[in-house]
Amino acid sequence: MDRSLTQDEINGLFRGARGSSGEAAERAIPYDFRRPDRIAKEQLRAVHLLHDGFARTLASSLSAYLRAYVVVNLVSVEQLSFAEFSQCLPSPTCLVSLGLKPYEGNAVLEISSALVFPILEMLLGGTGKTSANMRREVTEIEQIVLDGLYRIILHDLRQSWGGITPIDFTIEARETEPQLLQVMAPNEAVVAIGLEVRMSDNSGMINIGMPSIIIKMLRQKFEQQWSVRRAESTQEEQLRVYRLLRPADLHMDARLEGPTLLVEDLAGIRANDVLRLDFPIERPLNLLVNGTLKYRGRLVSTGQKKAFLIEEIHKRAG
Repeated sequence: MDRSLTQDEINGLFRGARGSSGEAAERAIPYDFRRPDRIAKEQLRAVHLLHDGFARTLASSLSAYLRAYVVVNLVSVEQLSFAEFSQCLPSPTCLVSLGLKPYEGNAVLEISSALVFPILEMLLGGTGKTSANMRREVTEIEQIVLDGLYRIILHDLRQSWGGITPIDFTIEARETEPQLLQVMAPNEAVVAIGLEVRMSDNSGMINIGMPSIIIKMLRQKFEQQWSVRRAESTQEEQLRVYRLLRPADLHMDARLEGPTLLVEDLAGIRANDVLRLDFPIERPLNLLVNGTLKYRGRLVSTGQKKAFLIEEIHKRAG
């Protein structure tokens, strides 16, 4: 049966529609125009991959430079405003402004005091095992000592970014208080890269702030870089790894490995007892490198010294 709506029923329908739209408006997420998302998630992932490689390279370089085992892990890559980035940094700290030639603008590099003072002690001949977490400003003399550390970090940073675009990272200013280093506007977006460095009993952070506008400009180059994977390392990379490994020390043991013995029997050994090694003369000896079997051969004489003649290279199964 046909029936027309009254004016009150029509007004009720409009009130219901306005109510439902009001509920939808309450569920909406407010947008802050002071923090625009300038970088796509795909590009942030590319930046993450780039600095993940930088972390591995830096770990090798610092291990060789400090003559200690150093581990560097990429902790985070996120987009923040410069004001938020500055507020996250400790005070006092070691903070430098980096030039980005041929591009305009500046990046920021921060090394926490938890890393700086153990590194200073190691560079001056100590063990790097500080008894307490020192929180003071770095002196001018200590800044000079740290120049070698900065050279290594910036060199590896140039190499990592070289696959995207040549950037000459140079130190333009130094500060100890984050609020005093005003190289960007507070609302300017930066990509904050956090790296955790662990060595001996110490650990600390290295933070890098790159202007988002530069990364946005290089979007096409990022896409080209990560769409094509290199099948093998270049000769230059192989030589670089060789230079890092060349001063490493290896411990070698030539072992005559005979039958095993129970601890009970070993404890019962007395003077004048005879142990049967049961090792044929023609059987080759094992040569272990850092506890791992690598070669087989025999003992020989070279002049007044004993030596090991390698007759076979041990091939691991699988």
